Amino acid sequence: MENKTYEEIISLKNLILAWRKARKGKTKKNYVIEFEKELPKNLRRLYFELKEQIYFPRPLETFVLRDPKTRVISKSDFQDRIIHHALCNVIEPIFDKNFIYDNCANRKNKGSLFALNRFNFFKRKVTYNLSKEAHCLKADIKHYFKEVDRNILLKIIKKKIACEKTLQLIKIILENKQETERERERERDAEA
Repeated sequence: MENKTYEEIISLKNLILAWRKARKGKTKKNYVIEFEKELPKNLRRLYFELKEQIYFPRPLETFVLRDPKTRVISKSDFQDRIIHHALCNVIEPIFDKNFIYDNCANRKNKGSLFALNRFNFFKRKVTYNLSKEAHCLKADIKHYFKEVDRNILLKIIKKKIACEKTLQLIKIILENKQETERERERERDAEA
């Protein structure tokens, strides 16, 4: 019973669904094309690594994005994103029902249109149908994801998920580090 969650996460059916989600809008990217050249083999390899608990994510790729403000972005390898989707496919419903109704961040059926409609609803409510002045706070927490205390996060997750294998997978993903320039150089030298 305890490992039911993990077995659901690593099932080939779920890994195929996760692969489809991970590739959405990225089918022309080289990393997707490469992965799909041997798709059945690669999905079976991921399944085996997860089943035997020998899966470890590749280091994060870090780059600078300017749109319009400068941000440092860390991106997971494509195969790791498949694992992320596989994990979320199973644990998202466990957590989603506890979120406040108006939380729109990365939630199904709660995109930009939903957020705008909720904003307009509250704007009219607070201003008595636009007859009074009101204020709105827009904020961004600098380096939010980088600064989240992983131990506290895991304690919160443990309140909802009892499966030790699932918790271990989450911990491995959370502990993934950025690839340093020195590691990239070593990797290039090894390939040469």
